[in-house]
Amino acid sequence: MVTVGSFEAKTHLPALLDRVVQGETVQITKRGVPVAKLVPADLPGKKDIKEAAKEIRQMRKGVRLGRVSVHQLIDEGRRY
Repeated sequence: MVTVGSFEAKTHLPALLDRVVQGETVQITKRGVPVAKLVPADLPGKKDIKEAAKEIRQMRKGVRLGRVSVHQLIDEGRRY
């Protein structure tokens, strides 16, 4: 973690944000006392791949549209 003073943070904010995008955490101090942290945002598109695959598998289990399953619809679409 990088620690910078509030004046330096204000002056060099674009460079600090570039470091945060790379995954670093930046702590901002005011007169030597920590007052804030810059951390990477949780972006919706940045999910763990294994977790996303698990969610998709859970969602697909037992999904039915009335009497027809999703797998039956897929098979029907492959015939044409």
